[in-house]
Amino acid sequence: MQLARIPTPLVPLERLSRALGAEIWCKRDDLTGIGLSGNKVRKLEFLLAEAKAQGADLLLTCGGIQSNHARATAVAARQLGLDVELLLRGTPDDDPDGNLLLDHLLGARLHWCTPEDYRERRDALLADLAAQRRREGRTPYVIPEGGSNALGAKGYSAAAAEIGQRFDRVVVACGSGGTVAGLALGPDIGPIHGIAVCDDKAYFEGRIARMDEAIPAPGGKWRIDEGFQGPGYGIANAEIWAGIRQMAELEGLLLDPVYTGKAFWALRTRVAAREWTGRVLFWHTGGIFGLFGRGREIA
Repeated sequence: MQLARIPTPLVPLERLSRALGAEIWCKRDDLTGIGLSGNKVRKLEFLLAEAKAQGADLLLTCGGIQSNHARATAVAARQLGLDVELLLRGTPDDDPDGNLLLDHLLGARLHWCTPEDYRERRDALLADLAAQRRREGRTPYVIPEGGSNALGAKGYSAAAAEIGQRFDRVVVACGSGGTVAGLALGPDIGPIHGIAVCDDKAYFEGRIARMDEAIPAPGGKWRIDEGFQGPGYGIANAEIWAGIRQMAELEGLLLDPVYTGKAFWALRTRVAAREWTGRVLFWHTGGIFGLFGRGREIA
């Protein structure tokens, strides 16, 4: 069963291009599906094929309370007839919305941990949970944060092959590194700029390099750009919201305040400073559910 609706469109953003003074294109990976919308499903195609081949009956993964990856994993699990458990960073919400609401609707079993435990022990916590389920007679398959490992990255190596041309810049949000890693392994579509949305440049460079020994060194085919994280993970400032509104009003495209809004902030800033010129590809990685529950900020 194919999970992602691919290839996704590659479209010129003519009104935005006139406003910014550069030729901006968009890879519409927000159109990979509805519940599965966004970049995560491309990685899950490969990961879940392995899970099915291994006879898994349960998927285990992790993320933040509004994790796009956790939601996409839950959707994919149900489409394939599998159970799913999610380790989420944060505390239970009495009034869930966005991705967390969908996690509940999908019947995912939720486990909660503190930000400190998540940062320091998430892999160990997932491993412990998997061991417990095996003792209960289940066959779990563990998916890393963001689906970002060597196998998951293959989804974006294949995605790069859909482009068929070269740009002067390729701009994409970087939250766990798998998308940038996959693009770096794929055909040459231009210098890839992974915009760090949470951790710093050194963290992502190390994480990406460890995914696959075939990934070239940073600074050539790919690099990490920092300085656009905003106040913190999942937190947006006025510049980010201004860009989200501009993209919506000019092109009818919906960005989110966690990932794509920050990547677009980087694009707007660098183009305005004339640091990025020529043809720029903005890779839209989805995240629409991250808008819900943010009405006061938008207003």
